[in-house]
Amino acid sequence: MARTVWGSTVGKKTVMAVSGLIMLLYLVVHMIGNLKIYFGAGEFNHYAHWLRTLGEPFMHYEWTLWLVRVVLVAAVVAHAVSAYQLSRRDIKARPSKYVHTRPRASYATRTMRWGGIILGLFIVWHILDLTTGTVHSGGFQPGHPYQNVVDTFSTWYGNVIYIVAMLALGLHIRHGFWSAAQTLGVGSRTRDRALKTAANVLALLLTVGFIAVPVGVMTGVVS
Repeated sequence: MARTVWGSTVGKKTVMAVSGLIMLLYLVVHMIGNLKIYFGAGEFNHYAHWLRTLGEPFMHYEWTLWLVRVVLVAAVVAHAVSAYQLSRRDIKARPSKYVHTRPRASYATRTMRWGGIILGLFIVWHILDLTTGTVHSGGFQPGHPYQNVVDTFSTWYGNVIYIVAMLALGLHIRHGFWSAAQTLGVGSRTRDRALKTAANVLALLLTVGFIAVPVGVMTGVVS
């Protein structure tokens, strides 16, 4: 049954929608946590330490955090694979260009694929920068996330990479949230306007919320 569901277009769209919503939930929580940086190094570093002790004593140190990471990796892989396979099916089903001009799609719709690639590359860079410290500038300090964030956004390229990725994220969410609602059967004629408004508001809040961190460093509010 699982193979049959996965092999169908509807099944792949469902996997894509569910995995996208899982990542969206994480992004909301992650953004709120990021904004703690405005309360100072002590508050932000304490929050980062709390993430590693979440669930204790039932869960061992960092077990809950690793569980979240595993779920996120599974969601990202499922989302990317289903998106790629759906894209290949779409290309095979339409080997030649349309004779008639198709209605002009929104900017978010036309850039979903490129946006996904940008976000995929950004995730790799973000992990190497602030989790492992492999490409971090200024000397990575384990256990001092506040200083590591300030170091990253004290460089022009760190700001450019992050802000471009967050703009791509906003466009991705704007279209993806509404598309997921349609796939899961939530959308209807009476709800479409509300869903599109919710998608726009959510995309705007997440984009502004994430970009607020590098802006805070650039303006000296966070230092």
